[in-house]
Amino acid sequence: MKKFINSPDDVVAEALAGMAAAHPELRVDPKERLITRAAQTRVGKVALVSGGGSGHEPLHGGFVGPGMLDAACPGEVFTSPVPGQMLSAALAVDGGRGGLHRQELHG
Repeated sequence: MKKFINSPDDVVAEALAGMAAAHPELRVDPKERLITRAAQTRVGKVALVSGGGSGHEPLHGGFVGPGMLDAACPGEVFTSPVPGQMLSAALAVDGGRGGLHRQELHG
């Protein structure tokens, strides 16, 4: 796939802005770098959160939706999201039954 990158420093922020513009059913937090469903997580549901490096957009963010992920945390290009980012995502989608996290590690 070919894509235009205005600046490598802005690629994640611009991808998040594009995701927000294209998908009003999602809530995109550019400051915390989170993608969640716009609707609250159902009470009593175990939240599903995934995170990984950016560079293959909208990899994890593209799986946020009904029957799939409750939240996604895009890290920097080919870099895992930071722990605080994963915590913010877990708190944002807490349905009261805990959460399952999947984080892609790069090394």
